[in-house]
Amino acid sequence: MSTAPRRPSFRGRGAPPPGTGYVRRGLAPAPAAPGPADGAKTLRKPVFTTIDQLRPQTHGHTLTARVISARTVLDKPSTHLGRTRVAECLVGDSTGTVLVTARNEQVDLLKPDTTVIFRNAKIDMFKGTMRLAVDKWGRIEVTQPADFKVNQDNNMSLVEYELVDVDEEE
Repeated sequence: MSTAPRRPSFRGRGAPPPGTGYVRRGLAPAPAAPGPADGAKTLRKPVFTTIDQLRPQTHGHTLTARVISARTVLDKPSTHLGRTRVAECLVGDSTGTVLVTARNEQVDLLKPDTTVIFRNAKIDMFKGTMRLAVDKWGRIEVTQPADFKVNQDNNMSLVEYELVDVDEEE
């Protein structure tokens, strides 16, 4: 006689235990959650942040900024991608400035004296300093010229950060 416990069989008898990953066969799909009649998802309103509130290794930022300068760092042909372009752009708002790493199509959007909205942007660290970046999950939109004066005295990309290990006291 075997001493190993038997796996329960849920075929045709009762409901499976919650959270087991089992699904009953032949049941109709669960009713959809109540929402808009046309089936579209309701979107949250974006929460805009300012440049002085950016911190290292954070993500999900939405902000409006004016491009102050753009400098091409890399522009080389690629066999499978067409062309690879990277530019460093200084952008700012009324609270400060930060460097943005623009890649490929983003370089065309970030021209000096244009106002842009960064959606779902993240902060990357490069040599201990902050760089704003927008990956494939984010978006850069050119918008109407903003009416703020850029504060160039507070460049957040000039602040150096150091990653420090904290020993826990016992």
